[in-house]
Amino acid sequence: MASTSPAAERYSESYRRYVLAVLVLCYIANVMDRNVLAQLLEPIRREFHASDAELGLLSGIAFAFFYSVFGIPLAAWADRGSRRSVLAFAVGLWSVMTALCGAATSFAGLLLARVGTAVGEAGGSPPSHSLIADYFPARRRATALALFAVAVPVGGALGAFLGGWGNELYGWRRTLLLVGLPGVLLALLVRFTIDEPSRDAAPGGVVVAPPPRLRESARFLWRCRAFRHLTLAAGLHSVVIYAAGAWSNSFLLRAHHVSSGAAGSWMALLQVAGIGGTLLGGLLADALSRRSGDARWYLWVPGIATVAGVPFQLLGYQASALAVVLGCFAVSTIAGATFFGPSFAVTQSIAPPRMRALAAAVLLFMQTMIGLGIGPWAVGAVSDHLRPSLGDGRALGMGLTLVALVNLWAAAHYALSARTYRADLAAAGAMA
Repeated sequence: MASTSPAAERYSESYRRYVLAVLVLCYIANVMDRNVLAQLLEPIRREFHASDAELGLLSGIAFAFFYSVFGIPLAAWADRGSRRSVLAFAVGLWSVMTALCGAATSFAGLLLARVGTAVGEAGGSPPSHSLIADYFPARRRATALALFAVAVPVGGALGAFLGGWGNELYGWRRTLLLVGLPGVLLALLVRFTIDEPSRDAAPGGVVVAPPPRLRESARFLWRCRAFRHLTLAAGLHSVVIYAAGAWSNSFLLRAHHVSSGAAGSWMALLQVAGIGGTLLGGLLADALSRRSGDARWYLWVPGIATVAGVPFQLLGYQASALAVVLGCFAVSTIAGATFFGPSFAVTQSIAPPRMRALAAAVLLFMQTMIGLGIGPWAVGAVSDHLRPSLGDGRALGMGLTLVALVNLWAAAHYALSARTYRADLAAAGAMA
């Protein structure tokens, strides 16, 4: 693989930054539309008389299954066609479906609209990762992807703030409508202002092979041991991230009796803290890799951070003082967010240009199917089981505590991925 893509040579630095900014806006809308529901679970539970397990289904596996299933074919479409067009279609679809969630007249109707949001969001990140890998050279890729991933805490913060205060001021239905519809304008911005870089020739005029078939791409990625362990690490780490994202707002309401608006504000501030962790992960991995000449830092950095955050998570879910809880949440949020940039960069470095969207989709498949599919539901199931003996607040806190331990398992897979990463890079013809 060449370290510099055709797009990195053809376009000006200012235009590349513009493209990255638009892609970040799309990802912010993606995460905001996905996470706003977590701030609205309590009023939804009261209106539809839903259990915690059902709410975990709504915010977890129902979204995760369709997001994961549709992510692969949409990524294959992006690898073989126009990534810009796939992204524009996806942004428009998830925005409309988020708005339609607010029109649901039953829990089943809300679940179906949520599935539509999942299908749209499945087409968001893979083409974006592939475009960034084309627009930015390998030596800057982790930083560029970390800047892209800053959208996760920013979108999460906006979703928390708008969800919390929107529910308090306008109700949960109008909140979903107001959050979803502006994304349609963003879809038009993508379609008419972003160029689709050519992938038919590498720098120097070397012709790139035609797009491989899906089976060939899947076989290539499966044989890469570092990629297999990376996807497991990211998936297991996401169990904890999605569980916390889905239930931390409810935890503050139940265990510490704060208002909906206050809980939304605290969650927004915590998401802002995650910006530091996201940027730190990309910058630190790039810097340590360059300084040491060892590409394994792209896996060691998130592995170390994943372990470091566990004690703070455990204390945060069991402490009685709100200040201690919020302080622990801030540290664990920063530590948990460091994995984005390095993990995305490893994926894009291993995959050839015509496999990059698919590789990103596989990584996101594991994050979503394992993380979002298991995390929120597992916490809800534990909470339902323990509520009769512990009460609402303590039962939910115990569910979150048990799930936080999955991070130790995730860290083991980061270490296993690092063991073969350099060899797999060499085998793929990439630059370490």
